[in-house]
Amino acid sequence: MDKLIITAALSGAEVTRKQNPNLPVTPTELAEAAHQCCEAGASIIHLHVRAEDESPTQSGKIFKETIDLIKAKCNAIVQVSTGGAVGMTATERLQPVYLKPEMATLSTGSVNFGDDVFLNPPAYLEEFARVMREQGVKPEIEAFDVGMINNALHLLKKGLISEPIHFDFVMGVPGGIPGTVKNLLHMVESIPAGSTWTVAGMGRTELPLGTAAIIMGGHVRVGFEDNIYYEKGVLAESNAQLVARIVRVAEIHSRAVASPDEARRILGLK
Repeated sequence: MDKLIITAALSGAEVTRKQNPNLPVTPTELAEAAHQCCEAGASIIHLHVRAEDESPTQSGKIFKETIDLIKAKCNAIVQVSTGGAVGMTATERLQPVYLKPEMATLSTGSVNFGDDVFLNPPAYLEEFARVMREQGVKPEIEAFDVGMINNALHLLKKGLISEPIHFDFVMGVPGGIPGTVKNLLHMVESIPAGSTWTVAGMGRTELPLGTAAIIMGGHVRVGFEDNIYYEKGVLAESNAQLVARIVRVAEIHSRAVASPDEARRILGLK
């Protein structure tokens, strides 16, 4: 197996400090959280940013400030989110891609998202893929269900993305594919040979799906975007605490953890 790539999803767009007061929000807080996660074993930082009022934003200015602060503290791969928040336009969501980060997310389909709908019509998929290709940014395909894998393969046929493809299976979102090991196996068996993959389990599915991914040869995403608890009823103290736990699980299963540069090699980044 390749070494384990751990992604830390620091804040997302939905979680608030009311839900977990340890949530990093400002550029300085996000950079420090990223540094702590790297020290704990993460090699990718999945990045959302917030405005001064703590609302989600895709502001290129705030992304740049945050990325610069992260890069001053650690060597992590910064993966910007193009999901933004429900209701944002494609133009809004694409702003951080023009900063030419190493990676960006590309959600390849629409999905019910709790009480809302996360819209990604076919025109969005092609536009996002084209801009990432033009800017030299490697997409991480965010698949909330099996059909989104097929949508990604259509982009491949059109030459808008290239192999090897890196997938992130986002599982356990209300409206998306349930976060079970059986469903994870189905997702893994549905992607092209030679692809790499990560699993992001929502809430209580984060640890069991992460453990399964370690055993199966995949990679793992953890962090407050997906799960704010360390155990039932106990809030996590930090993103780094969640990273450290998955490192311990990997150690139990004799799976070495990748450094940022080793993750770059595995993912084929320049």
